[in-house]
Amino acid sequence: MLEENKEEFARFAKLHDFYVSDSESWQDAYNREGKAIVEIIRVWERKLCQTSERGQYGKYSAGLSDKFWEEIRKRYSKIDYIGVT
Repeated sequence: MLEENKEEFARFAKLHDFYVSDSESWQDAYNREGKAIVEIIRVWERKLCQTSERGQYGKYSAGLSDKFWEEIRKRYSKIDYIGVT
């Protein structure tokens, strides 16, 4: 995911750092850029969990999704604040 979208995630990482330091000033820009990043993340989440949902390991799919988002939150701690007004 990060390899295929290097430019987008690099731009978002800088914006995320600005947002962490001053959330009020950067909220609008963070929401705009973050919307695209969350869509990329959700596409990859679906790719990751899609095959396990259909198979005998379907009950583990929700846990896999949670772990995936935990890893994202480790890198981008404020990812859940995208879209907050």
